[in-house]
Amino acid sequence: MLNRLELMRIFCVAVESPTFRDAATRLGTSPQTVTRAIKELERSLGEMLFHRSTRQVHVTAFGAALAQQAREALDQVDRLFMTHADRHDDAITGRVGITAPHAIGRLYLADFLKPLMRDNPGLRIELSLDDQLTDAVASQIDIGVRIGAVRDRRYTARTLGHVPLLIVAAPELLAARGVPGSVEALKQLPLSVLIDRNNGRPWPWVFADGEAHLPASPAFTCDDPETEREMVLAGLALAQMPSYLAQPYLSQGLLVEVLPHGAPAPMELILYRPQVGPVPPRVRLVYDHLLACLSDPAMFPHQ
Repeated sequence: MLNRLELMRIFCVAVESPTFRDAATRLGTSPQTVTRAIKELERSLGEMLFHRSTRQVHVTAFGAALAQQAREALDQVDRLFMTHADRHDDAITGRVGITAPHAIGRLYLADFLKPLMRDNPGLRIELSLDDQLTDAVASQIDIGVRIGAVRDRRYTARTLGHVPLLIVAAPELLAARGVPGSVEALKQLPLSVLIDRNNGRPWPWVFADGEAHLPASPAFTCDDPETEREMVLAGLALAQMPSYLAQPYLSQGLLVEVLPHGAPAPMELILYRPQVGPVPPRVRLVYDHLLACLSDPAMFPHQ
């Protein structure tokens, strides 16, 4: 069953051809297809479009007027696609929706995206920060960054690296309370607990042997990783955090890693996009740019 646009294209070629067979040759199809298309149009419009004889066909007055309108409409459709294609050739324009965890978005993505937006002023970035996997369809997400697994088969996911989970403390806290040599000794120190802002539940501490520990009386509790880090830097608690949050302060000696042998397996850093049709040039540009930036080993020197 041909759609109306295809019917009109066939009709316009038939009007310009002496016979339906000639029209079929020009269209690269069969005469029967042309005949069926014309009959379908005549049935839909309730008007004869051609006077037919055994040797040739002649367009009716109604058909000639319709052909003029059809050509104008088809030309507009062709110009629409040509204009869209030209815009792709000349510049990258349009919206790209991105989602990422809060800390990744604030610490990295803004800086990564700045030069891309300067070089492509027609590019519109919509960044949504969410620590949970976002519904790509409902939120109109084109690209996502995630720490941990992405198991949804609707997404094309690529692991770019691994993010160690470190136990860290300020040097002055360790000087005052001692450096723990075991997980049991660690549990006796003031520990911080991070709250999952999506469900209000605390994240347990996890260790290399698969053990999980939820401090009964944490020294500090909050739902923002960067605020938690500030309290750790102040020497008020130890925390378990991704390496990208701790690394700048480890390098400066403001934080110290504790019990490195007790750390759990690193988490995956994943870049993904929904599998929804072709990838527009603007999405491909941003995806490839983030792929290069997030694949930089300098982001996660502990891995």
